[in-house]
Amino acid sequence: MKITGARNEPFSAMRRRALVQAGAQLPSAEPVDSAAFLGIAEVEMTPAVKAAIQALLSEIDDLRGEVGRLKRRLTEAEDLADRDALTPLLNRRAFVRELGRIKTFAQRYGSPASLVYIDLDDLKGVNDRLGHAAGDAALKAVAERLTAQVRESDIVGRMGGDEFAVILVQADQQTAEAKAAALARAIEAEPLKFGEWSAPLHISWGVREITAEAEPEALVSQADQAMFARKRDRRAG
Repeated sequence: MKITGARNEPFSAMRRRALVQAGAQLPSAEPVDSAAFLGIAEVEMTPAVKAAIQALLSEIDDLRGEVGRLKRRLTEAEDLADRDALTPLLNRRAFVRELGRIKTFAQRYGSPASLVYIDLDDLKGVNDRLGHAAGDAALKAVAERLTAQVRESDIVGRMGGDEFAVILVQADQQTAEAKAAALARAIEAEPLKFGEWSAPLHISWGVREITAEAEPEALVSQADQAMFARKRDRRAG
């Protein structure tokens, strides 16, 4: 991405322009005296030249500050592009990107990792009974409880609507199944409080161990299918 707003004039040209405007006599091609400052001999350091040098250095500092501000704004924009609009979690695009990164790491170092796909049950019922603000509060509560129950090395994202996902590093299928059950208990342990009302939170989940042969989107689809299979079996039972 090209950063605009700062001058693209070469520093040497800026220096020469400022000093010439101040009345300094600059050699055109002679080698610079080793005792000179910025190519200006001591005998030419008149008050006007010194003032021009100071102004030039101040201009350079301003340009550096402008470039720094633009870089910070770019970093902030990139971070916002990765975040879910409602919760502090990664959005689907960023989560799938991170899933690809973890998949590559696990393949390279032989380290297990697994994907947990989560669906918040009956969000529509919460919206219908208590309003969409309560539905948003339920989604935020799930996001907060998931984040509180995983390690810093794990990755949590909102995949859209009422669906979430967690990447568990250093976790094979069996370990991830146990962790997913623990996450469900943590989310369902306390009902959502919304004003004078409360509503229980229930989730369905599915697990897919991350393997080398499956692409990130395929892993998401397989974990999603495992979640729906578990939800179907629970309803049938």
